[in-house]
Amino acid sequence: DIQQIEVTNPLIEIGKIAKEWRLRFDFPVIAITGSNGKTSTKELLLHVLSDNFNVHATEGNFNTHIGLPLTLLQMNLSHNISILEIGASVPGEIETLCDIARPTHGLITNVAPAHLEGFGSIENIAHEKGALFRSLENDGIGFFNKTDDMINKISFKGKKITFGLTPDCDFPADIYQEEDGTLSLILDAHEINTGTHNLSFIKNSIAVSAIAITLGIDWGILKRKLMSFTAPPGRCNVKHFNDVTIIDDTYNANLASSLAALDYLNAFSGNGRKILVFGDMFELGPTSNEQHRRIGQKCSELKLDGVYTIGDHAKYTDSAINNGVNHNHYNSRDNLISSLKKKIIAGDKILFKGSRGMEMEKVIEGVFDF
Repeated sequence: DIQQIEVTNPLIEIGKIAKEWRLRFDFPVIAITGSNGKTSTKELLLHVLSDNFNVHATEGNFNTHIGLPLTLLQMNLSHNISILEIGASVPGEIETLCDIARPTHGLITNVAPAHLEGFGSIENIAHEKGALFRSLENDGIGFFNKTDDMINKISFKGKKITFGLTPDCDFPADIYQEEDGTLSLILDAHEINTGTHNLSFIKNSIAVSAIAITLGIDWGILKRKLMSFTAPPGRCNVKHFNDVTIIDDTYNANLASSLAALDYLNAFSGNGRKILVFGDMFELGPTSNEQHRRIGQKCSELKLDGVYTIGDHAKYTDSAINNGVNHNHYNSRDNLISSLKKKIIAGDKILFKGSRGMEMEKVIEGVFDF
């Protein structure tokens, strides 16, 4: 007994409606895609722009053929800029979503072997992400990460703005470590003391800065906003419990983000053991076992004090660990929690990481009684 419109395919129709709604608005629409860091970069850009614009933005990770149209339908006349996160799990999805969203600016954060199960190769992933740039070729602006070789191979006929850890780009950056172990950023001759150990945050900051300055944000405002940003839950959030440092990076995991998180853990200064609690990485296709072994190899290279794994795939991480690193694999969450409660001591720095389906945040809750 409610008004209904019968259609053949609701997903296609909601996309058409969202596209028509999007075309009613004439302001910058910034689309962000990539293998890692989409949501973190979007949240940082939202934070940086929020003082100068009334920003419409993707909430959470509503970045799919359902979430994106629902996000677009939240645009209204009070907004004067939009930030859209665009994800893909099957070929052709980004092209379809860009046709609906009609972005004016585009950023590909990086290209890494995520979702290999759906794409087969990293070259196919690069082609899929490149659909964002191809959608901008008439009069849009593409922001190119010069540090990422796969992105630099993507052809683009529109206006290109480059950034990265190389001098030959529009926004050249350099990262260095302070005496206290925190990272500082020099970007286009401007120094930004971030106060963070998080290398992924620094890399996101470089991309966001390129976009913000291009949109007219003042350097002083940019510095202040970068230094006042708090990461969303589950993305390298640092918590403290009885002199134990907890690094909650449980939101999701693939090879590149996990290696970056390990570098983040390793960058912490001071005494205390460095420990990884690691769950399966999903959707990695036929190279899954090798990618999980790579995490174990990285742990050995860093000489972590402990690595504790759980899941069907993470056992390959456990099997690859050597170099005297203490390690153990668990078949149940309860056993892992019980063991960690006995092992953890004051001063420990513990990174929790795993794919969304592993719900590694429940391990944190179980161990620390949050």
